Amino acid sequence: MSNLSELDLQNLRHLITGYETCGEKMSCYAKEATDPEVKKFFEDGVNSATQNKEKLMKFLG
Repeated sequence: MSNLSELDLQNLRHLITGYETCGEKMSCYAKEATDPEVKKFFEDGVNSATQNKEKLMKFLG
C-alpha cells in the first residue's frame, strides 16, 4: 500500500466520521420505529454504515 498524503488522511477522517454519524442516527431511528419494515430498513443502514466505516479504517492500520 502506498503512503497516504495528509489530504488523503483528512478525506478518510471525514468519510469515517460521516459513516459514524449516519450509523448513530439510523440506530436512533430504528429504536423509535414501530413498523417492522421501517425498523429493518434502519437496522440494515446501521450495518452498512458500520461495514463501510470498518473498511475505511483498514487504510489507517
